[in-house]
Amino acid sequence: MNKFMEMLENVLMPIADKLNNNRYLTALRNGFMVALPLIIFGSIFVVIANLPFLDQVLSEDAYAAYQSALGPASAATLSIMGLFVMIGIGYKMVEGRGGEAIYGGVVALASFLILTPQVVEGVGGVIPTGSLGAQGMFLGIFTAFISAELYQFFVSKNLTIKMPDGVPSAVSRSFSALIPITLTLSLFLVIRLLFSFTSFETVQNFIYTIIQQPLTALGSGLPATLLAVLLIQIFWFFGLHGQIIVNSVFDPIWYSLNDQNLAAYQAGEELPHVVTKQFIDTFIVGIGGSGMTLAVIIVIMVVAKSRQMREMGKLGGPPGLFNVNEPVIFGLPIIMNPLVIIPWLLAPVVVAAVTYFAMSTGFAPKPAGVIVPWTTPPLLSGYLATGNNIMGSVMQLISMAIVFVIWLPFIKLLDKQYYGEELKAQKD
Repeated sequence: MNKFMEMLENVLMPIADKLNNNRYLTALRNGFMVALPLIIFGSIFVVIANLPFLDQVLSEDAYAAYQSALGPASAATLSIMGLFVMIGIGYKMVEGRGGEAIYGGVVALASFLILTPQVVEGVGGVIPTGSLGAQGMFLGIFTAFISAELYQFFVSKNLTIKMPDGVPSAVSRSFSALIPITLTLSLFLVIRLLFSFTSFETVQNFIYTIIQQPLTALGSGLPATLLAVLLIQIFWFFGLHGQIIVNSVFDPIWYSLNDQNLAAYQAGEELPHVVTKQFIDTFIVGIGGSGMTLAVIIVIMVVAKSRQMREMGKLGGPPGLFNVNEPVIFGLPIIMNPLVIIPWLLAPVVVAAVTYFAMSTGFAPKPAGVIVPWTTPPLLSGYLATGNNIMGSVMQLISMAIVFVIWLPFIKLLDKQYYGEELKAQKD
């Protein structure tokens, strides 16, 4: 076991360190965090607009008017979440370099709009909201990275207009950004023109065909999902925030899949994907936190004899209901504890596989694309994430039972060790 842990540490620690310190992944993660409050706001109103049985209580016209009145809440947030993400990425990229962060955000937005066709069914000056949501997410991310780098490069070369000392600082900063922004946007205009002479016609078509479509297919499959879940657990075992590291890579894919499910849900169509952002957040992480430790706390409360374990269960229970599990991770402990590495790694992987097949076969509903706040207690979160379907809660109960069974012998073993130590201490 010690050799195995040493091997994992030697292989994974350098990788995790590089990922944590990679400024592109950091900006990507923080960019999503900028958009998260808006995404949650839109998701809340999707839930309210689709309350169960409301269509049976209200008349058809009243129900349609009700949904139409609440529709702008999601249309102005969820449907164009790519817009907020790219602004956040551009902002964080320039901020990380010590520059005027707001210009990083606006240059990312303007660069993306330059690349985006503004014609819908022959009508000019119109941008389809799909281009600003999941469909345009990948292009928005790459555009934000490149535009922010270009902007900061031109600034670093002192290609700026220097204003006299007496000029107000706001005016001075605006003129300082003029040349870097002009050069950056001009390059993106050239890129758009060059693509118009290719078979792809637009950068969007190129990104979707060459990058987004293959990556989305990979991220929606079971093997890649199991790998992501396993990596989250491994990184956490060594004291690294596995979700932050892994989500930095997978979030663009998962959010894109999530948005496609939401569009299908709102249109009353069959949901296309099992694996989405909420599949991970609600049915894996969202059952007590990383490692699904709410079930572990239940095991402790049922079988523990040692005072240490019982007190830890009492301490970890209340926050565990809201998916905060640091008391368990550091109090059991889980980090660097060889006695729990097997259930810690195994349980979430088994749950992910079981949940995937349950949703694929129709036993449990697929995530509806609704972003549920991560602190929502289990059972309620499963109900909301599946579009107000009680089977979402049932699936979470089944998952908790799986985790309970897997962890039971290991908790007994650990409790026996602690109980023996406590008896020995009393005798001494």
